[in-house]
Amino acid sequence: MWHRFNISYQNCWDSILDWLKSRSQIDESIEAKVKSIIDSVNKYGDDSLVSYTQQFDSPQFNLRQIKVSQEEIKAALSQVSQSDQEIIEEAASNIRSFHEKQKENSWISSGKEGLITGQMINPVDSAGLYIPGGQSGETPLISSILMTVIPAQVAGVKNIIITSPPREDGSLNPYTLATANLLGVNQIFALGSAWSIAALALGTETIPKVDIIAGPGNIFVTTAKKLLIGQVGIDMIAGPSEIAVLADNSANPEWLAADLLSQAEHDTLASSILISPEPSLIKEVEISLESQLKKLPRQAIAAESLKKWGACIQVPDISTGIELTNYIAPEHFELCLNDPWPWLGQITSAGAIFLGQYCPEPIGDYFAGPNHVLPTAGTARFSSALSVQTFYKKSSLLTASKAYIEKHGSKVARLSRLEGLEAHARSTEQRIK
Repeated sequence: MWHRFNISYQNCWDSILDWLKSRSQIDESIEAKVKSIIDSVNKYGDDSLVSYTQQFDSPQFNLRQIKVSQEEIKAALSQVSQSDQEIIEEAASNIRSFHEKQKENSWISSGKEGLITGQMINPVDSAGLYIPGGQSGETPLISSILMTVIPAQVAGVKNIIITSPPREDGSLNPYTLATANLLGVNQIFALGSAWSIAALALGTETIPKVDIIAGPGNIFVTTAKKLLIGQVGIDMIAGPSEIAVLADNSANPEWLAADLLSQAEHDTLASSILISPEPSLIKEVEISLESQLKKLPRQAIAAESLKKWGACIQVPDISTGIELTNYIAPEHFELCLNDPWPWLGQITSAGAIFLGQYCPEPIGDYFAGPNHVLPTAGTARFSSALSVQTFYKKSSLLTASKAYIEKHGSKVARLSRLEGLEAHARSTEQRIK
């Protein structure tokens, strides 16, 4: 049902990493299709958006449906129960509280000899947030709205725009609209896939051009982001979801199986990996996976995911398991140990870390506060979760006195000439004659 590895030495690890990397191989045909979409949106604007939406989402879609009306947004609240609204608001409060702690301040440092340096922190003016539509709009990704809108708001972004693919009738799910309404966002557009990203990056008659695009999406969304870097800022190039679970014999095998399946049900490219020094635990988890898989509504997706990208890896000890995890750099990492805290300092590469037996990954996906838009495909080695910082731009600040440049100007001129930049040297020397 999944891949099995039994490793003792680090030189065995490359085969695991090579196997995982093959999940993210570039499909040049998709890149060509996305480039064609971008070119079409750039040339034909709204007409192109309507054409693609009719072709892939809503056959009777028209220009008037691109922008969701204020009446539709307000009416959506009446279609969401009060108890669900309260859950959404509580989750939003937790997420906002976490992200408030990420705020940064501008600073100025007065140095010696008349030099003053500093850094100015400002939010981008506008952000386009892409929210996937789920299964034809019937499984609204409420959590993705919370996880993208709230950091942008905490950063101070003035203009926040949401795009999400419409249902077959051209409408958006009321839960999508109600969640946006509860957060105070009223610029919502019924657009999906690569043409939505192109519209946000380039602007059309209806869609305003934004400074940065954030939010999860499929391979077409991700490829569009990749191709538009430089014309617009992006949060990250994200791939399929993944989880690694490191467990000792104190772990509950049924819980571990459920945690692995929580990622496997995302899509057939999702990766779920169990790492443990306990062969008996691995066997029990395998048995539980078989049993629980049969009861899942998304059984076919989860089964294919486990078959292609699931794995159990037996390691000699927990320390080796930690080293291997850092090597893999997973999006989600559950440390299901009797006492996980002493090991925390050894974890250097993971998008999000879940400690202990009572902290399954979905707690982070939906409710606790940390962001669930995370680096995937090993990029946690050098990148981080979506955060308030994603929506900041930082400007260096400096001013120098006459005394400072008279004392140090000749040094600046010398360094300039060493690099062959005479005009740089003269620009400085003009002020010390």
